[in-house]
Amino acid sequence: MKPIIYQLLPRLFTNTCDHCVPNGTIKQNGAGKMNDITLPVLKKLRDLGATHVWYTGVIRHANKTHYNGIPDCNPYIVKGNAGSPYAITDYYDINPDIAVKIKQRMHEFEQLVKRSHEASLKVLIDFVPNHVARQYHSITKPQGIEDLGENDNKELTFSPTNNFYYMPGQQFAPGIDLGQGDSFYYEKPAMATGNDCFHPYPNINDWYETIKLNYGVDYATGEKHFSPIPSTWHKMLDILLFWAEKGIDGFRCDMAHMVPVEFWDWAIPQVKEKYPQLIFIAELYDTNIYLDYIYGGHFDYLYDKVSLYDTLRAVTCGNASASTITGCWQAVEGISDHMLNFLENHDEQRIASPQFASDPFRALPALVISATISRTPFMIYQGQELGEPALDAEGFSGQDGRTTIFDYWSVPTLRRWYNNGKCDTKKLTKPERELRRYYKKVLRLCNSEKAIAQGQFYDLMYANHDTMNCDKVYAYYRHLDGERLLIIANFSDNDERIALRTPQHALNIMHMAPGTYQARELLTAIETKVIINPLHPFELTIPHYNAMIFKLI
Repeated sequence: MKPIIYQLLPRLFTNTCDHCVPNGTIKQNGAGKMNDITLPVLKKLRDLGATHVWYTGVIRHANKTHYNGIPDCNPYIVKGNAGSPYAITDYYDINPDIAVKIKQRMHEFEQLVKRSHEASLKVLIDFVPNHVARQYHSITKPQGIEDLGENDNKELTFSPTNNFYYMPGQQFAPGIDLGQGDSFYYEKPAMATGNDCFHPYPNINDWYETIKLNYGVDYATGEKHFSPIPSTWHKMLDILLFWAEKGIDGFRCDMAHMVPVEFWDWAIPQVKEKYPQLIFIAELYDTNIYLDYIYGGHFDYLYDKVSLYDTLRAVTCGNASASTITGCWQAVEGISDHMLNFLENHDEQRIASPQFASDPFRALPALVISATISRTPFMIYQGQELGEPALDAEGFSGQDGRTTIFDYWSVPTLRRWYNNGKCDTKKLTKPERELRRYYKKVLRLCNSEKAIAQGQFYDLMYANHDTMNCDKVYAYYRHLDGERLLIIANFSDNDERIALRTPQHALNIMHMAPGTYQARELLTAIETKVIINPLHPFELTIPHYNAMIFKLI
C-alpha cells in the first residue's frame, strides 16, 4: 500500500464558527473537537483516497485559555491565543481545546483512534523531540516517571544529566514584551531556546516560546556525551512508548534533524521491537544527512521538501523549467522509497494563496507528479483538496498565505465542506467541487493502480528534448509486471502540442514491442490509441495546467 496521508488539526478541522474575529478567544471563535470527527467524517476522508490521518496538535501545548485543574500558561510566551502545537506543556496529556469533556480528554482521543481504525484509516500524531514550552510541567505523567528538568543542576551550563541547557546568572530577556507586575514572565537562569539559540536574548523570529532539550551534546565544545545513556533519551523513549500503547500507527517527528541521529538509532528499534508496524516520519531539510537518518536513524520516511517540493513549486510558479524535475528523482535514487512527498502542510504557504500560485488549478500537474512519481507516501493538508486560499488575517501570523496554527479560527472552505457534520459538497462552489473530484481521482489511483503503488519509474525527458517544450512538459512511465502507465504533465498556461518518443531502452525495460496500443486515460476515462515507438513519436495535445495518465491495455 502506498500511504496517502491527510493532515488535519482537530481545533480547525471541525470548527463551524462563521464569525471569527482576529485574535479572538476560544469563547469568541470556538474550536473543533475530536468528537466532531465522527465515523462518517472519517469515511469521507477514506473515500477521498486517504489511508492515514495525521492528527496535528493533539498533545497538550501552551495556550492562553484557562481550564480548571490545568496550569495556566504565561500569555507573554505563547504565540497567538491558541498557541503553537509545537510548544508542548505536557507530553502525556491531550490538548483540552479539542475535548468536549475536559476530564475525559484522553478517553476522547482513544475513541478517535478507534473510529479512525473503523474507517480503515491509520493514525499518526506528532512527536516533538527537540524542544518543549518554556513552562513545561507534566501533571498527567505515569507513576514513576520523572518530569523533564525535575532534577537538573541549573548552576551548570551543560551537564549530560540535565534535560535542558542553562545560562547561570543570566535572566531571560528576549526582544518581546514579557509583561509587567504579576503577569511578568521571569526566567533565571535563562534556558536555551528551541531553535539552538544559546543566549538569553532571542528575538520575535526565534522560537522564543520553547526551550531546547539536551540529548547529551555540549554545543560549546561539540563533544557528545552518550555513555552512559543521557536522562533525556530515557524520558523521550518513555513518551514514545506511552503513545504507541494508545494504538496509534506512527509518529511524524518534528525537526528530527535537530536531535542527534544516535538517539534515533537507540530509540526507534526499541519502539519497533514492541510495535513493529509503527512508522516514523522525519521532518528533515538537509539532503546531506538523508542516508544517516534512514540507515542510522531507522526512519521509514523523510520529508522531500528541499528537492521535490521546492522544485515543483518553482516550476508551478514559472521560476524553473519542468526539466529540473529529473534532478529530484536522481538526488534520491536508491532511497526514493523513503521519501514523503507533499505540496502543502501547516508550515508551507497554500497553493491557492497569492503568495504561491493564486489558483489551485495551476498546481494540478504538480499534484499528479508528486503523487505518482514514486512508490513513496504522498500527503495533503486539510482543505488543499478544496483550494483553500488562506486569505484570512487570523491573528498572530497575519495574512501570510498559511492557515494559522496559532489562533482559534475556522477555515472557510473546510467549514462549508464539513457542513455541520454532513461532509457534502452542497455549500461548495463549482470550482471547489471540481477540484475535490480531481484530487479524489488522483489519490485513489495511487493505490488502485499497482504500477503507481509498487512499480518502477522511467524518465522520458532525455529522449524528448527536441519533440516537446521541456520547460513546461514533464513525462515518464510507471510500470510493473506488464502494467504500464504513461504520465504527462503540462505546467503551461497554454495547451501544449507534443510528439512523445519512447526510447528502445524503455521498451526493453518494460518488455514491450514497438506498436500502437489501446489505452485508457485514467483521469477522464477516455479510450484512445497510443503509439509506443522509438522512431515514430506519439502526437497529442496536453491541456494547460493539467496532466494525462494513459494506462496501456
